[in-house]
Amino acid sequence: MQVTETTSEGLKREFQVLLPANELEDRLNTELSNIKGKVQIKGFRPGKVPVAHLRKVYGKSVMADVLQNAVNEANQQIVADKGLRLALEPQIEFPKDEEQTIIERALDAKGDLAFKVKLEVLPSFELADLSDVSIKKLVLKPSDEEVNETLERMAKDSRSFEPREEGAEAQSGDRVTIDFVGRIDGTEFEGGKGEDVDLELGSNTFIPGFEDQLVGAKVGDSRLVKVAFPADYQAEQLAGKDAEFDVTVKVVAAPGETKIDDELAKRFGMDDLEKLKEAVSKAVGSDYEAQSRRKLKKELLDALDGKYAFDLPPSLVHQEFAAVWAQVEQDLKTRGKTFEDEGTTEEASQAEYRKIAERRVRLGLVLAQVGETADIKVSDDEVNQALFARIRQFPGQEKQVYDFYRNNPQALAELRAPLFEEKVVDHVLGQVQVVEEPVSKEALFAEDDEADAVTGGAATDEKPSESNNEAAADKAAG
Repeated sequence: MQVTETTSEGLKREFQVLLPANELEDRLNTELSNIKGKVQIKGFRPGKVPVAHLRKVYGKSVMADVLQNAVNEANQQIVADKGLRLALEPQIEFPKDEEQTIIERALDAKGDLAFKVKLEVLPSFELADLSDVSIKKLVLKPSDEEVNETLERMAKDSRSFEPREEGAEAQSGDRVTIDFVGRIDGTEFEGGKGEDVDLELGSNTFIPGFEDQLVGAKVGDSRLVKVAFPADYQAEQLAGKDAEFDVTVKVVAAPGETKIDDELAKRFGMDDLEKLKEAVSKAVGSDYEAQSRRKLKKELLDALDGKYAFDLPPSLVHQEFAAVWAQVEQDLKTRGKTFEDEGTTEEASQAEYRKIAERRVRLGLVLAQVGETADIKVSDDEVNQALFARIRQFPGQEKQVYDFYRNNPQALAELRAPLFEEKVVDHVLGQVQVVEEPVSKEALFAEDDEADAVTGGAATDEKPSESNNEAAADKAAG
């Protein structure tokens, strides 16, 4: 096999590979000899089939394997001999005008096998000195007021409702049980029908204006409720449309008394109110710490991004941009928006998100090299813990989810990636100065001016929403 480097430009490499016909012949005969004792052909004793007959029967199929092995061997030889670190799998290219002829002749061992191997390599760079980097860690402890607000919400959400006396009118805060049928232009629409649906008036659970029109209703009343779906409604086919609902009121129930006491704590599995307060405080604090970590990580990655400038493998950038851009287009479609609605153009948005893709690739390479240099590993136990945490998100489908990940190495790698990234981030945090800064809740959850464009592995561009009391209550109760 002859391998000749023909191109070396930046991170791109190209090699010409030639496997002469006589070498193909030798490889084919070797493979046929290897299977001679394994095949059974009518009229021949095991191991006594002439190689010439084997070639007639199995020649092309065996040669196909020979050619594939030759291509793989060429790739491995190039990487090993040149000491290359590949960005993506090599691309194999046969002469366009003669591709079929070359392959057919090679399959018959009547011609040389010639092809190109195109690849991109990872850039080489030195890890930066981070001793001059200082970043802020925003710190916020839950206040008594916030804990009490959460307890009040928990008490409100867990209170009982008792039917009002016959003929009583529904008031804001009451819970009504209703049947309804929705229509647009006189035609029923999917998802617009419900029976025995409980609705707390004033909760803003339904379309704006719907609940207000049921205040004053009595059991047995039928009302025509007229509303307009919001322009940004998630169901695109309904967004901005006027609708009418025929509503029948079946039950009107008044809320019971809201009490924050030991009985409330016991309903949430706690011994007493003091224990419930501790659990709520811990849950709220956990949300604050998670948000602080997100901001700390964003600032750290900003600092890292400013420390490095090197060429990026074009294919990696293109791949990352394609993934990011698909999310952008899907988001616009879901919200029923255009680039003009967002005050920009498609071209300007593409330029912006291409920079995000480049940043992701750059930081991904930096974090990978930091992890490799520091010999950071993710254990199988850690991956299993992440897998079981994932499985718990799909109650009733545990086995299917487990089998999916265990039979899909790529999916399992996607669980490992964020674990590795967080370990690397922790390692880098140990190399910089971290200064704690007490802040308000508003400051902690203030959105950044730009999307959190970080790496393409575990980190995302999403802007975390403000922690809410309901989430804290769920954690406290769990």
